[in-house]
Amino acid sequence: MLEFFTSQFGVSVTLSVLVLSVLMGAVSYCIYFERKIAGWAQDRLGPNRVGPFGLFQPVADGGKFLFKEDIIPGHVDKPLFIFAPMLMFLVAFISFAAIPWGGTWLLEGKEVQVQVANPDIGLLYILGVCGIGVYGVVLGAWASNNKYSFFGGLRSAAQMISYEIPLGVSILVIVATVGEVRLEEITLSQTGYWFGGAIPQWNIFLHPVAFVILFVTALAEANRTPFDLVEAEQELVGGFHTEYNAMKFGLFFLGEYAFMITSSAMIAVLFFGGWHLPWLPWAQPEATGLVAVLVKIGVMCAKVTFSLFLMMWLRWTLPRFRFDQLMRLAWKGLIPLTLGLFVLAITLLHLGLERTWWALLGNVVVVIIAVVCSAGSKRKISGRQRNLPAIDASATRMAKATEAST
Repeated sequence: MLEFFTSQFGVSVTLSVLVLSVLMGAVSYCIYFERKIAGWAQDRLGPNRVGPFGLFQPVADGGKFLFKEDIIPGHVDKPLFIFAPMLMFLVAFISFAAIPWGGTWLLEGKEVQVQVANPDIGLLYILGVCGIGVYGVVLGAWASNNKYSFFGGLRSAAQMISYEIPLGVSILVIVATVGEVRLEEITLSQTGYWFGGAIPQWNIFLHPVAFVILFVTALAEANRTPFDLVEAEQELVGGFHTEYNAMKFGLFFLGEYAFMITSSAMIAVLFFGGWHLPWLPWAQPEATGLVAVLVKIGVMCAKVTFSLFLMMWLRWTLPRFRFDQLMRLAWKGLIPLTLGLFVLAITLLHLGLERTWWALLGNVVVVIIAVVCSAGSKRKISGRQRNLPAIDASATRMAKATEAST
């Protein structure tokens, strides 16, 4: 039995159980922290009634969802209607398998990876699994047999397809720079230092623009404000989940928060060195003891928590985009920008300069070119179709005055 728990398979099985257990609680408490951050942003207290500091609020919310009457409307496609939230929830959780949490652990004289699975295509695995999440939204919208839900599903499909392109290309920039798709190897490639140990070799210092684009597209993929057009309550009542209630409704949002944690972990690995923290001896690749593993897990969790805080902070700071602005940002802004960064990364790779400060300089040049092209465009940003007749302002004012007088 001891031999099983000290093998790589035993560590992976044990870690998978622990990760799933912790994530179930973390996803529930993400709602609590979101409400606390909303209260902080709006000068309120947030939840503070259930338990000390409101810490039992997620327990009360979970009990409410479990014991609410589960109503399935008669006009829905019942099998797909039930399957859609389950799919979104499960997909969000199985993507954690390839995340490296604690580096290498020297256990009973054997080196094991503190990772559920370490596939050679770990990055592609996460992208492929997370890409299935759109089917949960689209299936739920279609199965609801409701026009509001259907429009929400259409928006979701268009949005996710549009933003997966810059998301994938921004990740390709890092793959071209590092030359690896295994997440553990990407982490190890960032454990060096520049300038005699003054600056860690994190990819954020080489490609900051790619980080910003990946963060923005992760928000869009999770349907977070300002990209939550699929559930715009002012327009679509509830969007794709209009017909859902009780625990099926809750599964959609648990899946959303699980995806936020996944994307935050992936951002931490790709740009912030994963479990690595400079100048901390227990967070270095050569530290393989139990204390070092626990410290590395703590460092990784701290980076994920900070990314989650930014996502929640932005929700209560920025207004929602119009749908035409959403599409314009993807197709006329982020996609050309990421293609420019990818060309830069491939050029530097060809010249053998992919891990030098020429990458940062290239990012600055790409941004300057983008700003110049944007400033030189004289096309007016408007939601109106270009083939519509011009609006006569005087006639509009006269019509409003007539309407007011009557």
